[in-house]
Amino acid sequence: MHNDLFSAAILLLLVLDPFGNIPIVVAALARVRRERRLRIVLRECLFAFMILLAFMSGGRTFMQWLQLSDASLAIAGGIILFLISLRMVFPTSEGIFGETPDSEPFLVPLAVPSIAGPSALATVMLMVSRDPAHFWTWALALTMAMAATTVVLAASGRLQAWLGDRAVNAFERLMGLVLTALAVEMLLNGVRMFVAGLH
Repeated sequence: MHNDLFSAAILLLLVLDPFGNIPIVVAALARVRRERRLRIVLRECLFAFMILLAFMSGGRTFMQWLQLSDASLAIAGGIILFLISLRMVFPTSEGIFGETPDSEPFLVPLAVPSIAGPSALATVMLMVSRDPAHFWTWALALTMAMAATTVVLAASGRLQAWLGDRAVNAFERLMGLVLTALAVEMLLNGVRMFVAGLH
């Protein structure tokens, strides 16, 4: 159980990509008063956590309503994760999720899609759909990953100033490289489930 918890927490932490989100947070809060920035980051992280937890708890029912199989979710999640990880490894001028608005963020773009993005939503749903008996293990892993993400994003301004843009970009590319391998593995698992279902 401990190995599953640790590996799930690491996977979710990579998907949430706190270091990759530092530039997004700094840019989104650039025109917000300094005394409000921490409160906004905590609020957006709480929103993201609630959204991810909702998809984790109701994802199975949601999949049944849409008549989606585990294989299709694994393949779709792998593709989305792969595309996002490529943008982490090879960044563009628009950033990972596109441009951010200048006004004070509310849900968009910090909670969604920066933190609780398509890859994170697909990952939590896939975790529960593959092993629903360990729901509380996955929920605890999500809580651990979200707590670490909140700490990093709350200190985003200081971290960027202390580490510098190059170090932050290096962390993001490293996480993107690991996430690429995880995306390919998720995609291959979906293909295996689909092929197994043909027999």
